[in-house]
Amino acid sequence: MEIKAQRRPFHELDVEVLCMVVFEAETPENTPLMAQLNERTNGVIGSLLASSELRGKPDEITYIHQPAHMRSRRILLVGGGKQEHWSPDGVRRAAGTAARYLKSRGVKSMGFFCRPEWAPEASARAAVEGVLLGLFDVGTYKTQEKDDRFLEDVVIATDEGSLDALERALHRGQILAKATNFARNLVNEPSSILTPTELASRAGEMASRFSLDIEILDEQQMRDLGMGALLAVARGSDEPAKLIILRYAPEEGQAGQRAPVAFVGKGITFDSGGISLKPSKGMEQMKYDMAGGAAVLGAMRAIGQLRPAIPVMGLVPAAENMPSGRAQKPGDVVRSLSGKTIEVINTDAEGRLILADALTYACRLGASQVVDLATLTGACVVALGSVYAAVMGNDESFLAEVIRAGEAAGERLWRLPLDEAYRDQLKSEIADLKNIGGRKAGAITAASFLSEFVQGVPWAHIDIAGTAWLEEKKPYLAAGPTGVGVRTLVHLAEQLAQTRSSPTGRG
Repeated sequence: MEIKAQRRPFHELDVEVLCMVVFEAETPENTPLMAQLNERTNGVIGSLLASSELRGKPDEITYIHQPAHMRSRRILLVGGGKQEHWSPDGVRRAAGTAARYLKSRGVKSMGFFCRPEWAPEASARAAVEGVLLGLFDVGTYKTQEKDDRFLEDVVIATDEGSLDALERALHRGQILAKATNFARNLVNEPSSILTPTELASRAGEMASRFSLDIEILDEQQMRDLGMGALLAVARGSDEPAKLIILRYAPEEGQAGQRAPVAFVGKGITFDSGGISLKPSKGMEQMKYDMAGGAAVLGAMRAIGQLRPAIPVMGLVPAAENMPSGRAQKPGDVVRSLSGKTIEVINTDAEGRLILADALTYACRLGASQVVDLATLTGACVVALGSVYAAVMGNDESFLAEVIRAGEAAGERLWRLPLDEAYRDQLKSEIADLKNIGGRKAGAITAASFLSEFVQGVPWAHIDIAGTAWLEEKKPYLAAGPTGVGVRTLVHLAEQLAQTRSSPTGRG
């Protein structure tokens, strides 16, 4: 697919289908753009609005053939909802809706017009993200009835701003969207293919391509270090665990003596629950339990291309959680890399165990700030559904940065409390702490557990259990993996590159 920027009026775009957004309550009488569009369609727009066939509701589609006074052969109008609620995420959604609709009809060439009142660069970037995210296909292994139709040319256009700025925005948008789709492809893979070893191999290929350093620790190296929590989870599987460590370094002198920010992603390539076996219904989706790790890999891919002025580490502890004669059992006590002992109450609370050792290791490697992403708790899904991811942490200013990055990325984060009182639910009679805190406040007690392993370093935990997998397809997005977290982490790295000023990077 070729994606191009153009700076010209909508009626001069020479494409097969021109896509434009229409808001609720817009008419040719109250909106100049609608007046122009109505005139160039010989009154068709006004007629559609008057008959309520065109209402501007979110994701609504109206297709017009052969407009009279325009270079495009057809027009696709996409509803944008209420204009006062509009944001770059609305552009992303509208562009995704348009791309998916047109691909399904075999269209080869589309244009998406960013309206004059929108910020040109931000809307152009969001539009190309929407197109590429919307066209993601989960049917990797289909051999029959596979939809092989595809868009060949996409033009993102506006009649505002400079063409150079628009082209830079499109370049950035493509990097972010392709990195997100890279993560989605990883999550989409069956666990029989994407084992911890294969995940590490793909991380190595990606690192080589995008100028990242990589180190992969095997089980013996982890054993020598004392990563007893991570290895306890892996013990039940014939597939060996891996700890993937990616490093990005800016140009020499660009970042001074700044310490790296670390992104840590849960990489359970399949979660059966272990001895605390999950119900069989829906277990096939547990290949997605490495979505946090996939997001970290996707973010590092984009960071390697965008090259912010800050060093970044990405750590992915990768393992399978399986039941066997060697598997850890409820009642076992494991010793983590930090030295703290953990009583395993439920082997299906395994993600926090592998993250405990990875977080400790990230801090030992000199991370000044740490974010972890994980499909960690069903409690988060119950609390927030599939709309928001939960975020918690130990540092107010750092949490504010993370939430701001999510807003910039169009990925919604909702802060939950992390009071010391929740720590009481993790008290163990035999060890330093238990790996679960009971039914109450499950997402919070999971974060409280993780907070024990960050050694006072500013840290944020993002629980993406409800947002990493879309149960039903949307007009703008396929069902399945969403790639959530990739764009938030990239935006965060760039924000920190701009704001951190102290020599240690703790500004």
